[in-house]
Amino acid sequence: MRRILDLYDHPPPGGRVLCVDEFGPLNLQPRPGRAWRPQAHPVRLRATYHRDHGVRHMIAALDLATGRLHYRIRDRQRWREFLSFLKTLRARWPDQKLYLISDNFSPHKHPEVRAWCAANHVELVFLPTYASWLNWMEAEFTAVRYFALNGTDHRTHTEQDTAIGDYIRWRNQRAQPKTDFATNSKTHHPDYPFKAA
Repeated sequence: MRRILDLYDHPPPGGRVLCVDEFGPLNLQPRPGRAWRPQAHPVRLRATYHRDHGVRHMIAALDLATGRLHYRIRDRQRWREFLSFLKTLRARWPDQKLYLISDNFSPHKHPEVRAWCAANHVELVFLPTYASWLNWMEAEFTAVRYFALNGTDHRTHTEQDTAIGDYIRWRNQRAQPKTDFATNSKTHHPDYPFKAA
């Protein structure tokens, strides 16, 4: 926890701090939620649906220096897809050391992923157990769900992927650097979680 808070508060010079996580599964199903509609014409959602088209998964990274999201949507959620995504991040910032904050999902810790990171100037920084709230990406996923998925009934993955992409492009055009993570939280106190007796 201290290591992650330090990376948030004091990004290393010559390095880039990224929060990485997966979002999904992305089902094709009616999703309740608010939507802009003409008065007296509420959104009608199907009462039943079938999962004939499978599910998809989004892998995303939040760049704290710019506040921009980078993402890929894939059919599977394995270490191969995760490693492929890391390679796109490495190509985006070839001259900087990358500090990737992620949870303890097994594909993140796969030996192939660890070996590639060690050889390519990428440091994996894992969250403590039961501390997903410490990953800044979680708040971004909440916004994706609220602005791109709630109140929708997408019939194809292409339609759903387009809605997610449209929101992320809109969001990235307005992005600001991410600073001051939970500044008033007790986690920033040196005696957290216990006080000296």
